[in-house]
Amino acid sequence: MGYSTKLFTSSLLFGLLFISANAATFDIRNNCQYTVWAAASPGGGRRLDRGQTWRLNVPAGTSMARIWGRTNCNFDSSGRGRCQTGDCTGGLVCQGWGVPPNTLAEYALNQFGNMDFYDISLVDGFNIPMEFGPTSGGGGKCQALVCAADINGQCPNELRTPGGCNNPCTVFKTNEYCCTQGQGSCSPTKFSRFFKGKCPTAYSYPQDDPSSTFTCPGGTNYRVVFCPRGSPHFPLEMPGNKNVE
Repeated sequence: MGYSTKLFTSSLLFGLLFISANAATFDIRNNCQYTVWAAASPGGGRRLDRGQTWRLNVPAGTSMARIWGRTNCNFDSSGRGRCQTGDCTGGLVCQGWGVPPNTLAEYALNQFGNMDFYDISLVDGFNIPMEFGPTSGGGGKCQALVCAADINGQCPNELRTPGGCNNPCTVFKTNEYCCTQGQGSCSPTKFSRFFKGKCPTAYSYPQDDPSSTFTCPGGTNYRVVFCPRGSPHFPLEMPGNKNVE
């Protein structure tokens, strides 16, 4: 599945598709003190300077979807270039998933019982603090998820990388961390416990489903916030970048 190592064993991705008449709206906002190049699959990508928001309309029934942020990007006038973290196919408008490390907002709309499934995942590592939750339509039955800890600053030495903190699967590529041998073939490690301790509601390893997958009624609208209230701000942006919208 692209650069992702996560085995999608939860109902988030294996649910039977239930088509609803209503699309969902995602407001993707950058509250960081630096530029974030937002990315979405499906959806593409867009530059977000501090305080800017990108509204994304997603068709009902969409599954295996994700939103993330890219940092330290350089794009030319045609939109071609690279990012230090979260890069996707070398372009401003993403055509695939991002290169780890990248903090992920994952979702599947209108699944079992017309429910949306959503999560924040650190299975591809961490680069930007994130909040992911409902804005309207959830009827008060949904939870806002926040991963705002200083994971980059406190990242274990083995997982450190420029601009972010890798998940151990990216580094070691073994079943112990990647769970490639199927359900029940792996368990929490010292590294997954580090991630879980910093962000208790986020996926810390591929089989972390019970404490990390959340639901909202279909028809809910959402927001993703980079650097939500209470998160540290990292001086990630390099001066002199050339970028296009």
